[in-house]
Amino acid sequence: MSKQQRTAIHQLLRNADFDLGGDVDTQRSLLEQMLTAHPLPDDVRTSTGDLGGVPVVFANLTGVDASGVLFHLHGGGFALGSATGSVGLAMSLARLAGLSIVTVDYRLAPENPYPAAVEDAVNAYRALLEREGGAANIVVTGESAGGNLAVELLLAIRSAGLAQPAAAVLFSPMTDLTVSGESFRTKATADPNITAAAIRTRVADYLIGTGVDPADPRVSPVFADLAGLPPLLVQAGSNEVLLDDATRLAVRAAADNVPVILDVVPDVPHVFQAFAAVLEEGTAALDRAGRFIRGHLRS
Repeated sequence: MSKQQRTAIHQLLRNADFDLGGDVDTQRSLLEQMLTAHPLPDDVRTSTGDLGGVPVVFANLTGVDASGVLFHLHGGGFALGSATGSVGLAMSLARLAGLSIVTVDYRLAPENPYPAAVEDAVNAYRALLEREGGAANIVVTGESAGGNLAVELLLAIRSAGLAQPAAAVLFSPMTDLTVSGESFRTKATADPNITAAAIRTRVADYLIGTGVDPADPRVSPVFADLAGLPPLLVQAGSNEVLLDDATRLAVRAAADNVPVILDVVPDVPHVFQAFAAVLEEGTAALDRAGRFIRGHLRS
C-alpha cells in the first residue's frame, strides 16, 4: 500500500498549480488554500494572539493537560505560508508529544527581507520563555525555510545568552542559501515540485537590498558554528532537492558536538510528514519525532 501512496503523492505534487518560485501573491494564495483545505480535527482549539508583539496562533487539544509547548516556524521559502496554515502539521506532531503549540506569523519577504523573520522568531521566543518560566518544556520546530529559521533562532538564542529549548525538530530544512548542495542535481528529476530555480528566486527575495552573502552563516546555518545547540532531529525525504541541506546540517552539528539524529526516509518528497493522513511513512516519521521530543522533555 505504501508504494501506491507514495506514487499518488508524487503525482499530486507534480500536477499541483503551486509553484514555490512563482508570483508571490498568487503562490501565497494557492499555498494557503492547500494548507487549509481540510479542517482541523474536532479536538483542536485555536486562538490568535501575540508574543513579544509578534502575531501567533495558539493551539491545544481539548481536555489534554499539555506537558510543554511546541514553538513552530512555518515553511514557504521565507515569502509564503502562515501561522494558520502550519497548525495542522505542527499539531500532528504536538499531539504525539503531548504538547500545545505556538505557530509564528513572522514577517515575509520580499516586503520584509532578512533579518525580519529571525527577529520575529527571537522576540516571540523570548516572550514565550517569560510566559513559561523557562525553556525546559519548550521544543522548537520548523519545516523547509522554517527549518532554516529554527536553526538561526537557536543561534540567536545562544548569542543573546537566552536559555535553549529542550530540543529542536527540523523537517526538510533549507540550510544553504547558496543552493550548492549536490542533491539539487542528483534529485532534480525525483523531486516532484521543488527546483533549484525556485529556491534561488525565494532566496533573492529574502536577501533583497541587504547586501548579505547567501553563504553568510547568519542565513545559511550549514556554514555556522553550531556548538551549544540543543539536541536536534533532522528528517528529510530521499526524493527532495534539499536532501543535502539536511544531511550536511546534521554532519555539521555532529562535528560541533551537538547531539543529532539524521532520519532520511526513502522515496518520499519534501516535508512528506504533511501527508501523514494518507502516507504511512509520514505517520511513522511523526511518531519517531514524537518519541524524540518526549525523550528530551523534563519529566
